[in-house]
Amino acid sequence: MILNHIWGLYAHPVEEWKTIDQRHESLRFSLSHILIVALIPCIAAYFASAHIGWSIGARESIYMTQGSALMMAGAMYVGLIGGVLALAYLVHWMAKTFGATPTFTQSIELAAYTATPVMMSGIAALYPELWFVSMVFLAGVAYSVYLLYAGVPILMHIPEERGFIYASSVVTAGLILMVCLMTATVIAWTNGFAPTFVG
Repeated sequence: MILNHIWGLYAHPVEEWKTIDQRHESLRFSLSHILIVALIPCIAAYFASAHIGWSIGARESIYMTQGSALMMAGAMYVGLIGGVLALAYLVHWMAKTFGATPTFTQSIELAAYTATPVMMSGIAALYPELWFVSMVFLAGVAYSVYLLYAGVPILMHIPEERGFIYASSVVTAGLILMVCLMTATVIAWTNGFAPTFVG
């Protein structure tokens, strides 16, 4: 089953990383995992934006038109997939600096499984209160960072001390990627791609 590592990453992450390292599924398997998991926040965000409405403070709920919500969900999906692939490239590119020699498939595995909690936190959009979604998203980011620190030494076959510095570098690169995605969104919104709201 494509999503067979998800439960293990939450229940016993270190043992699950060891299982992932022993199996080393194909590139297609890792890509399939992230293509499916990335649908969760996109579908939830679409449904919340078009049918439930976002609640921000004491104002009335804000709705997008269905077409606009669909366009935003599609852009989010492309951004999430692109972000994970870019992170995998950075993991692979930085590896030699830290004495690791992973294949690109191993780099994709690390990026895909590390990003899983952040993606799955997108289910919180089904209760579209800004404070709630923000809290769940921060919890997802925190757990993803933990998974990264736990997984790097195991998947990259390097000592924990070196793995800590490697993981810290990946976290920094990931934060820069996130800022780049946000900047691209702002630029797109100010150049005619802003969503259309109902009412």
